[in-house]
Amino acid sequence: MIVDVTPEDWAEFREIRLRALADAPDAFGMTLTGALEQTESAWRSRLDTDDPILVVRAGGTAVAMGAGWRPPGAPGSMMIWGMWTAPEARGRGHAEALVGHLIAWARKHDITDVALHVTEGNDAARRIYERAGFVPTGQWEPLRETSPLRIELLRRTV
Repeated sequence: MIVDVTPEDWAEFREIRLRALADAPDAFGMTLTGALEQTESAWRSRLDTDDPILVVRAGGTAVAMGAGWRPPGAPGSMMIWGMWTAPEARGRGHAEALVGHLIAWARKHDITDVALHVTEGNDAARRIYERAGFVPTGQWEPLRETSPLRIELLRRTV
């Protein structure tokens, strides 16, 4: 079941985000160390948004996550971020469902351009995104300042 998390769900979101950062440190701009330093107030603030921040719950536990962010000054645009599925829940279509849910949300909110980044070498994620209609732009940038890895921007029209 896909649910939109709110500031009241901060502990659940923190838990899955920390799991994601520990499991796939090269998939995110934030580091586990940085996330561990955040206060409850910071977690709540991050979830206090009109943009979608989603988790997939299975058996009462969050097993996947994904979110959308509408950049200020870019009407009609949304970035998907934070995509991750727990190892024990992979292969069950959670990532595809989250991407589909985020695209449907974008359509409902008159967003026509949806983009996301994928880390070089993350072929499984790239295949999911390309099946959902995202195409590589050829625009690469560093994952973060201290990382030798790069991320590529993928984009689709909604």
